[in-house]
Amino acid sequence: MLAASALTGCTLTDLAQDCEGTDARVEELAALHILDSRPDGATVARGFEEVDAGCWSDSGDATVYAERTYAFPGTRADVAAHYRTAARQDGWSPDPDAAPDDLSFVKKTMNLRIVFLTAELLAELAEEGHGSRPDLSTGAGYSINVDSYA
Repeated sequence: MLAASALTGCTLTDLAQDCEGTDARVEELAALHILDSRPDGATVARGFEEVDAGCWSDSGDATVYAERTYAFPGTRADVAAHYRTAARQDGWSPDPDAAPDDLSFVKKTMNLRIVFLTAELLAELAEEGHGSRPDLSTGAGYSINVDSYA
């Protein structure tokens, strides 16, 4: 608790309180259709079968999130083309603040990002206790993430 307090200026109790009452919003994000949209041939990565959803708090701002992780035998360009179309069809707009190469979209108060997995990101996921690492020897591994301030 001392480490959390020193790093954030909050106690663990403060952090937990910031996420109080967000369960319905977390469930709403986890149920978004876009999380299940994927290019033909993409599969849910082993160890990531469930939507990872929850709430985290930093300096008094609580953020709810939901994400899925996929393995895809095709290219990053195929993934990008799929989500540019799928996001538009689902009412998402390109994020005007994102770099041109970023796969970032906005809808109401939500942000959507497609993040391609690298060895470094996979190592972080493993440290956080997520399942086994998807095979990235061929194709593209990626996560689709939605978040919003609570």
